[in-house]
Amino acid sequence: MGEELYSEVVDADKFGRPCRVYAPVGSHEDLLPYLVRRLLENGANTSFVNRIVDVKVDVQEIVTDPVAATLSHDCLPHPKIPQPSDLFEPERVNSRGINLPDRNIRVPLMLAMEQASGKQYAAQALIGGKPGHGEAVASINPAQTSETVGTCELATEEHVEEALHRAVAAQPNWNATPASKRAEILNKAADLFEGNRAELLSLCIKEAGKTLPDAISELREAVDFLRYYAAQAKSHFGKPTVMPGPTGERNTHGLRGRGVFVCISPWNFPLAIFTGQVAAALAAGNSVIAKPAEQTPLVAYRAVQLLHEAGVPGDVLHFLPGDGARIGGLAVADPRIAGVAFTGSTETARLINKALANRDGPIATFIAETGGQNAMFVDSSALPEQVVLDSIYSAFNSAGQRCSALRLLCLQEEIAPRVMELLVGHMDELSIGDPALLSTDVGPAIDDAAMELLAEHVERMQVDAKVVHRCELNAATGGGTFFAPTLVEIDSLDTLRREVFGPVLHVLRYKSKDLAATVAAVNATGYGLTMGLHSRIDSRATKLAEMSGAGNIYINRNMIGAVVGVQPFGGRGLSGTGPKAGGPHYVPRFGTEYTVSNNISAVGGNASLLSLGTD
Repeated sequence: MGEELYSEVVDADKFGRPCRVYAPVGSHEDLLPYLVRRLLENGANTSFVNRIVDVKVDVQEIVTDPVAATLSHDCLPHPKIPQPSDLFEPERVNSRGINLPDRNIRVPLMLAMEQASGKQYAAQALIGGKPGHGEAVASINPAQTSETVGTCELATEEHVEEALHRAVAAQPNWNATPASKRAEILNKAADLFEGNRAELLSLCIKEAGKTLPDAISELREAVDFLRYYAAQAKSHFGKPTVMPGPTGERNTHGLRGRGVFVCISPWNFPLAIFTGQVAAALAAGNSVIAKPAEQTPLVAYRAVQLLHEAGVPGDVLHFLPGDGARIGGLAVADPRIAGVAFTGSTETARLINKALANRDGPIATFIAETGGQNAMFVDSSALPEQVVLDSIYSAFNSAGQRCSALRLLCLQEEIAPRVMELLVGHMDELSIGDPALLSTDVGPAIDDAAMELLAEHVERMQVDAKVVHRCELNAATGGGTFFAPTLVEIDSLDTLRREVFGPVLHVLRYKSKDLAATVAAVNATGYGLTMGLHSRIDSRATKLAEMSGAGNIYINRNMIGAVVGVQPFGGRGLSGTGPKAGGPHYVPRFGTEYTVSNNISAVGGNASLLSLGTD
C-alpha cells in the first residue's frame, strides 16, 4: 500500500513531487487499532476527508497551506487555553515544571545540583528558630551506603518540652494573624522552594534515593501544597460567613486554629508530605512541631529553614528530628497537643490513635494517611500495551515505595498470557541504578531494614506462590540498597498478608464471571487507598468505579502521582482517616469552628432596615 502511494506521487512520470508517506507497519493486531484511530480522525468535522465532499466548502479553503494559515494568526495559542503557569488562576500560580529534554535547561540545572551534592549538610533540632544540640547521626545515601550526605543532631526530651512550651505560648498570636498574611508567608515559602530547587532536588536524590524526574515531581508537589493551602486559608479562615436568619439578629460562622499540631512525616516523600502537613497546620492558625522521618532529616531541615526565611516565626514552627517512638511518642502523649497529622504505616497509626485516646486531656484531632493493598483490574477489552506501561510505572516507579503504588494486578484470564509476556519483556528493559542518572528508571530501597522485609516476602512467595520474573541487578548496584523488581503470580488474595512496600508486583487471574467477587475481596481487605481500572467498555469501568471502596480510582491510566488541587489524595479504613490531602476539606480539618449569635435589636433595632430601598 505504501509503495503504490509513493510511486504515484514521487515518480517522474506521475506528480514528480518529493513526499514523505505515512503508512502503518506491523501485524494484523496492530493494524486494526491504527485504522480505528484514523477513521475517527478522518470522520471529524474539520478533517480533510470530511470537508472535501462538502459542497458548501470552497476548494481553495480546503487546500490552503496549514502552516501559512497558522502563521496568519496574531496569537498562536488559543486565548481561552491557559498557559501552564496560569492553569489554576486566579486561585494560585502553578508550580514550575522542568523540561529535561531541553539541553539549555537541563545542563545548568545538573551543574547546580552537582555543586549542591558536594556539600556536607549539618542539621539540628530547631526550637524557637535556634539550634538544639544532641547526638549526631549520619544520613546515608541509599544508592551508595558508603557515602554520607550529612549529619543530624537528634532532639532530646528537653527539646520536646521547650518546643511544646513555646508552641503553646505562640499559637494565639499566630492564630490572630490575618489569614491573608499567613497565606502571603506560605506563598513566599513556595517561591523560596523554587528558588532553591537545585539544592532540594539534590537532597531528595542523595538522601531519599529519588530519581531526578521523581525529585522534580516531589518539589512541584511541595510548592503546590504551599500555594493551595495558602489559598484555602484565605477562603476558609478569612472573614466569618454571615448565616441566614431573622432580622434583629446577626449570626456568623468561622474557623480558627485548634492549638499545637504535631506533624509526623514519612521518608518516601520527605519534602512533599512533610511540607504539606506543616503548611496545612500553619495555614489554619496552628503552631507546629514537625518530626521528620529518621532516614531523611536533612531535606526536611532545609524546608523548615526556608519556611522560617519566608516569615514563619521560630516559636510557631519547631523541628524535632529523632526516633519516632521516643520523640514522636513524647509529643503525641502530651495533653497540650491539639492534633496530630501522620503519614506512615497502619500499625504506627494505630499506636498513635491509642496514645491520643489514653491521654488525660482534651480529645485531639487525628489525621492519618497510611498504606494500601492497591489493585488494578484489567478486563479483556483493555489494550495490553497500555496496561503494561501503566502497571510497570505504578508498581516500580520510586522503587515501589509509594503508598499509592500498585501491589496487585488482577487480569481477566483471556488477556493474562499476553499481558504477562509483555510485563516480563518490559521489566528486562528497566534501568536500575544510580538515581542521579537520567537513564535510571528504578532507584534503591530506602535502607537495609526495608531490604530485609522485601527479601523475606519474596522468599515466602517462592513457596506460597510463583515468582515469574526478577530483574537483574548490575555490578553498579552493589554499593547500595537496591532490590530487584519482582513479578509474582498468586492464586488467592489470602497469600498477601499485609502491604509489601517495595518493587514487588503480584498478579491474580480471574474469570469474567468472578469480577464482582474479586473486587469485593479486595474491598474486604480493609484497605481503601487507590484502585486502577483498565477497560475500553465505559459502562463496565463506571460500574467498577462504583463498586470500589478505594479513595482514589484511576481509569485507563497509571495510579500514582496525584496532583494537588486536581486529584485530592487519601483513603478510608486501614488506609487512613481522611480528609484528602490536596483537597478542599483538608485545611478546615486543622481548624475548629465557632459561631457568634448577636442580638443586634438589643441596641435599638436593626439599623440596616432603614437603608432598604423600595425597588
